[in-house]
Amino acid sequence: MDTQSKIYVAGSRGLVGSALVRALSRQGYENLVLPSSQALDLRNQAAVDEFFAQEKPDYVFLAAAKVGGIQANNTYRAEFLYDNLMIEANIIHSAYRHGVTKLLFLGSSCIYPKLCPQPMQEDYLLTGFLEPTNEPYAIAKIAGLKLCENYCRQYGVSFISAMPTNLYGINDNFNLANSHVLPALMRKFHAAKVNDDPTVTVWGTGTPLREFLYVDDLADALIFLMNTYNRVEFVNVGTGQEVSIKELALTIKAVVGYEGELVFDTTKPDGTPRKLLDVSRLTAAGWQAKTSLKQGIEQTYSWFVQNYDTIRA
Repeated sequence: MDTQSKIYVAGSRGLVGSALVRALSRQGYENLVLPSSQALDLRNQAAVDEFFAQEKPDYVFLAAAKVGGIQANNTYRAEFLYDNLMIEANIIHSAYRHGVTKLLFLGSSCIYPKLCPQPMQEDYLLTGFLEPTNEPYAIAKIAGLKLCENYCRQYGVSFISAMPTNLYGINDNFNLANSHVLPALMRKFHAAKVNDDPTVTVWGTGTPLREFLYVDDLADALIFLMNTYNRVEFVNVGTGQEVSIKELALTIKAVVGYEGELVFDTTKPDGTPRKLLDVSRLTAAGWQAKTSLKQGIEQTYSWFVQNYDTIRA
């Protein structure tokens, strides 16, 4: 990409999309196309095709998706499958039809089997059963990366895919009903601190292991991949480091400054017992994460407090 290339960021209002816009702007990319979901329904094939015909973007970051945590994934199963299939299929096909130079599709580490060997290598895809609570979302993301792979093979286009680990950061979703674990815990601890509550309840046993990537690091990685990566095979994006949910909760507790006690609700699901990406393919390409978990949580909490009245909560 050069600084005058027309770049379409699909999902520019979301966690990843807004981080991409910040990163692209910082790096001097000025010609950004950023329609809102109200202006362009990505589930509508005709509307998406018309948009591509009119705008003719050179590069596409496909960061638009219907997303959520365990509860949302398990409750809105049909929506998570249908909406994500439609969004990715419409954008990928229109990008092909209208001659986009390069497209980057953003997947998720939930594409891997529930009991996948750790750390999870790209070659482990489709080697076992998925985690049942987020199977529809995972299937949609697998379909997206396979669309990119096979459009490359059949049509000779440059459509690449990146599979990030668990994300968090500025502009995250802090709604307790459908957010991911880190922002949900941050909001819980903040509310408990403000209300002087004696305890905070954490779902599950606290023993599952997770990897977390600060979203601004992901944005940096995606721009790096768009500029340098051209293989048909998708690539994992993460830190290569993991932490237990209990350790995560204690870190957030310390950053927020909450002084009460943790209570683990073992009647709630843990989800996948362990999720750590093998990031050797990305490391070999020349990129690695820069922000430590504590630094990322501190930056996220600072933003959370400053923007509390307008956060997605």
